[in-house]
Amino acid sequence: MLILILILTLTGFSISLYSLINWYIDSKEVTNLEEELEEIAKPTEKEDNENTEIINPPTENQTTDSDYFNYIKMNLLEVDFNELLKKNSDTVGFINVKGTNINYPIVQTTNNSFYLTHAFDKSKNDAGWVYMDYRNDPVNFNQNTIIYAHSRYDKTMFGSLKNILQSSWYTNKENHIIRLSTPTENSMWQIFSAYTIAKESYYITTTFNNSEEYATFLTTLKSRSEVSFSGEVNTSDKILTLSTCKDNFGNRVVMHAKLIKLEKRS
Repeated sequence: MLILILILTLTGFSISLYSLINWYIDSKEVTNLEEELEEIAKPTEKEDNENTEIINPPTENQTTDSDYFNYIKMNLLEVDFNELLKKNSDTVGFINVKGTNINYPIVQTTNNSFYLTHAFDKSKNDAGWVYMDYRNDPVNFNQNTIIYAHSRYDKTMFGSLKNILQSSWYTNKENHIIRLSTPTENSMWQIFSAYTIAKESYYITTTFNNSEEYATFLTTLKSRSEVSFSGEVNTSDKILTLSTCKDNFGNRVVMHAKLIKLEKRS
């Protein structure tokens, strides 16, 4: 009996050690890849020009959203996609979330499973990568564009997305912005909702049958927020959704933002 217990204990220890070593190797490979990709992407601040468009600003009949008008004064982000596309033709964008470690190229393929277990260079890696829902159009954004990634303990991928529910993050209003660059345009998105929720498919709906259905959807997302954001949202808005795992029980951390500024790239 003691021998059996010893064998089971050693087996469990060996499995845990093997998993830990693999996790470390995956993380090391991802960190090296991150550094390489940032160097070839060359993220730069981009000032507004004649191609810059302000999207769905508050009207005179609405309460003035001073945060909105402060955000649209901020610079957009632009990256060089030439080398990124050579390295991986699945590249569709680059995302930056203020106040987090999220600063990654985005990929997209024909399903939502491949990049759960493969890195940007398509090598096998359980850290996965940041990817756009296969149902979305990366050129002409859907009403709801969704981006996923694993929540890594070392804060890589979307591991730092949990920060959004901490007062040290959300009390700084300058953090309430997501910047997205694609080969065709640069865009800015104002965060209006953030929360945790059990795994579901509702918040990852990408298209809607009519404006009433979309209005209900937006109202639901806004009402779920655990943080009081100033941004309002209506059916004229397109939104961006970020989703990651919160824990091992299937719960999710979710963030929603609305498009407020867009610049077509020449």
